[in-house]
Amino acid sequence: MRSAVFRQWYRDLAMGMRFTFTGGREGWVRALLTAVGVGLGVALLLLTAAVPNVLSARETREEARQDRGIGYLQPQSKPTDKSLVIADTDTEYQQQEIRGRLLEPEGAGAPLPPGVAEFPAPGEMVVSPALSDLLRSDAGKLLRERLPYETVGTIGQAGLIGSTDLVYYAGAKGIADRVDGSVVARIDAFGTDTAGTSDEDPVDPILLLLTLVVFVVLLTPVAVFIATAVRFGGERRDRRLAALRLVGSDGRMTRRIAAGEALAGALLGLAFGAGFFMLGREVAGSVEVFDVSVFPSDLDPSPGLALLVALAVPAAAVLVTLFALRGVVIEPLGVVRTAKPPRRRLWWRLLPPLAGLALLYPMIGQGAENGTFNEYMVTGGVVLLLFGITALLPWVVEAFVARLGSGAVSWQLAVRRLQLSSGTAARMVNGIAVAVAGAIALQMLFAGAEGRYTESTGMDVTRTQLELTLPDDLPLDVAGKELKRAKGAKSTAVLSTAEVSLTAKDPEAWMGVTVGDCAALRELATLSSCRDGDVFVVRTPERFREADVARFGVPGKTLYFDASLSGEEPGAEIAWKLPAEVPQVLQRPDPLRVGMEGLLATRGALPAKAGEELSSTLYVRTDPEVPNALDEVRNAAVAVDPLIRTWEWASTRRLEQFTDIRTGLLVGASAVLVLIGASLLVSQLEQLRERRKLLSALVAFGTRRRTLGLSVLWQTAIPITLGLVLASSVGLTLGAVLLKMTGFPVAFDWLGVLSMTGIGAGVVLLVTALSMPPLVRLMRPEGLRTE
Repeated sequence: MRSAVFRQWYRDLAMGMRFTFTGGREGWVRALLTAVGVGLGVALLLLTAAVPNVLSARETREEARQDRGIGYLQPQSKPTDKSLVIADTDTEYQQQEIRGRLLEPEGAGAPLPPGVAEFPAPGEMVVSPALSDLLRSDAGKLLRERLPYETVGTIGQAGLIGSTDLVYYAGAKGIADRVDGSVVARIDAFGTDTAGTSDEDPVDPILLLLTLVVFVVLLTPVAVFIATAVRFGGERRDRRLAALRLVGSDGRMTRRIAAGEALAGALLGLAFGAGFFMLGREVAGSVEVFDVSVFPSDLDPSPGLALLVALAVPAAAVLVTLFALRGVVIEPLGVVRTAKPPRRRLWWRLLPPLAGLALLYPMIGQGAENGTFNEYMVTGGVVLLLFGITALLPWVVEAFVARLGSGAVSWQLAVRRLQLSSGTAARMVNGIAVAVAGAIALQMLFAGAEGRYTESTGMDVTRTQLELTLPDDLPLDVAGKELKRAKGAKSTAVLSTAEVSLTAKDPEAWMGVTVGDCAALRELATLSSCRDGDVFVVRTPERFREADVARFGVPGKTLYFDASLSGEEPGAEIAWKLPAEVPQVLQRPDPLRVGMEGLLATRGALPAKAGEELSSTLYVRTDPEVPNALDEVRNAAVAVDPLIRTWEWASTRRLEQFTDIRTGLLVGASAVLVLIGASLLVSQLEQLRERRKLLSALVAFGTRRRTLGLSVLWQTAIPITLGLVLASSVGLTLGAVLLKMTGFPVAFDWLGVLSMTGIGAGVVLLVTALSMPPLVRLMRPEGLRTE
């Protein structure tokens, strides 16, 4: 019995597939439109299936090029035949991060960086392809001044994270004498030791929730688009199936044949999808989206996930077709759907979103303190809520257009068309509505979570824009003078730090000393008077310890700089006698250096040898009238010493994992947005093709083409407006529930809602505009010709 049923299904599906490819030009056009629509969705699914491999490949290459990992040698280590001295010279150029290293091999066995064939000689460098292009372009003029090396080679893929990575390795001489274990290090191998890293910090449940919801929200519209694409040409197909009833097929056989036609389109769509994926794979190698780039070879889908896509898409095509035909009575003399359809029922359409809320409700209030969220309940709840839009939208469109009245001719044509086929209009905008709803929910969730993962740095970016860390062996007078004259620098302040103790030997207590001229010290504290030779005790109400004032801030007391901390032999302590007056001063409400406490001293108050124990930082306020002022100062710093490190100040700092998830969302949303536009255009063209004869007939009877163009615009505008209103409602509901789950206060980001809605509407308007030229061609009288 089962074998007979299987054979019957096989024969009917095969017959439907043959009809697809032997139905003449009409059948091929329909099959190609379906294949393009399905193929776009399949390509995006395959790209998603490649994400695990992309992340793994990037992480592997990142670990392989680390130079402070398994091969790190202590600063006191001696040169060997296998040692390499490497200096960190990372920089930034026009908001782009550039990874730079100076290399000085100390023997024939020194390790080569990944992707580098041989060490560059002093004065030479090897660069990544993207950096090479930048240096040759007009945009890289300032950067060429900062990297005064001759390019002699290219870094291979093994040494790069992505195809647009900006990296260079330059040869150097003499940096072995400046090994400090931080900026300049001695290593004998590249890479990180990942063994024994199982005891990692637990992952934040809210970050896991964000990641899960991002994947669900991005993939759900893809599934909706694929389900829409397999129903292209539905009305013409149903009229063809009526002919099959006339020659003797029953209703079930007819539906199976229709499923076979959809299956053929889906299989062809898999082939198109593979082609689109390979094309997108190659294009991805030359594209950077939100500072993220990949190599084409990284986009290798997981075999298991690729097989799942290959099986799920054809199965979905068959099931969607059978489900769509459940309410269509195909008789030998026609299709009942051509008559006025019965009113859609609302009750069952409310079940999916209500079921979704029921799945999410038990996790409300869980927050980050009560374990991880149930991933199956989260996925199911979000999917049901979003798919609830696809169930509700046809009812909303039908109920709304049924009440529309008379108007201009274009309005009446559009309204009558929507009243006869509201389901088709709703299907076309289902995907964009689902995408907008998911985007609104994510916007709310990210806005609510941002405060948790964003902290203030305490830096006042209006007072200083650049912080430069000077090497300890760099003469401060020379560096300060040169950088003060740098183009783009409006003002500078140099602050140096050290620590002093109460006793020369075996000290038990330390206090920090900040050294600078009077102008620089006034950036830290309120000084009533100051001259070279003065010392102050700075008092901060929150952190200052009165005991330290009594012990360290006593006028005339002798303190000690411990030179052994900087590598000198024990016993090389430097005595420092405080002056007869050491006034207490208050820290400024907006100090240049946050969290500072201890002693403030002018340079004239220090003993002569104490300057060798100071670590100096220079703060630069840039001139807003100088173009590229930040890069001009960086260039000046490299000209003084390539080991000067520069940091651009920022008022806030975000957790890296949170930033990575948000970047992944933006990259994925960009891909889905392209899919939305392409799929909508294909769907619009399919709708116009089905109405070709009707449009040509209306033109033949004297209807103005402008009127028909406006009617097409109304037919798109009405359902998309309803879809966006419904999407906003569902998105706000889902966003509120997710915020309740995470324990964040519910706040509606109306600007974000409007922006997401506006983007969705803009995509639809763009697609409508692109469909106007084909509409004009379809309105020609030749469209009445038939075979």
